[in-house]
Amino acid sequence: MTASPDIRDVIILGSGPAGLTAATYAARANLKPLLIYGQQPGGQLTTTTTIENFPGFPEGIDGNELMQRFEAQAQRFGAAFLQGQVTRVEVGCCPFRLWLGEDQLSCRSLIIATGASPRMLGLPNEWDLYGRGVSVCATCDGFFYRDKEVVIVGGGDTAMEEASFLTRFARQVTVVHRRDSLRASPPLQRRARDNEKITFRWNSEIAAILGDKTGGVTGVRIRNLENAREDDLACDGLFIAIGHHPNTELFKGQLDMDKEGFLVTRNFTETNIPGVFAAGDVQDPHFRQAITAAGTGAMAALQAQRYLEELNDRQKLCARQCVQS
Repeated sequence: MTASPDIRDVIILGSGPAGLTAATYAARANLKPLLIYGQQPGGQLTTTTTIENFPGFPEGIDGNELMQRFEAQAQRFGAAFLQGQVTRVEVGCCPFRLWLGEDQLSCRSLIIATGASPRMLGLPNEWDLYGRGVSVCATCDGFFYRDKEVVIVGGGDTAMEEASFLTRFARQVTVVHRRDSLRASPPLQRRARDNEKITFRWNSEIAAILGDKTGGVTGVRIRNLENAREDDLACDGLFIAIGHHPNTELFKGQLDMDKEGFLVTRNFTETNIPGVFAAGDVQDPHFRQAITAAGTGAMAALQAQRYLEELNDRQKLCARQCVQS
């Protein structure tokens, strides 16, 4: 199963859990994959100090170290890596074409694992405190806030789900929302409102995050949008739940997306273009976990392998028919 020297069998976009797992599986299948790192090598996990829910690491592991291990495993089986960011993609015909600036690459199958980026508040120190009290994932980090007080920003389904989840650990959860009513579905609203651990600050926004890199988050400054008054609220953590935006700009007009821009997949990881697969957060607006991303990365590589095998079979059949005629 070999392609022209100038045409790769598989190119993988993205180097988070989905992309690196796909690289490992594709390399083990002797597809000689090329992985292009993208704008955030290692993905969002590289900004996470400790991951305690990834199988196989009972004591937890640093996010950056975990991604380094993923990459080393893919390299061991022969995956190639290229530093850079794709600026243009054409998937209208096979081989698919990609550009890194002026440099062009071609491939017979493409795995998109470009992930999704959390929507942040735009405050000056939020990234400095990311992983040090600022989080965008209650499922990932809620355990660290047992018997502590936390603040969550947002009013949609995700915010209410995460607020309720955090009450399993936190002593008190304060929801800060810009409006005087929630956008979440009625059942999720009722669950949050009925939970005695959850309080609401309506018509309000976070004006500042208090704390530093050494001590982490110590509180937030809340601004009332009706009267502009500000007050400080002590807390141990700030969870931002105002959504994610998938990194799919390159594929607009070429691949099917939902209204939020996430790639639509069928039969596990297949997109609407045969030979193009999507894995991880770029096609998953629901779970956003390292383990689920890795799982879909494995699926995408296996499906790419089968696609290439079928493609080779069709080409061989065509060649025999041409000879016979």
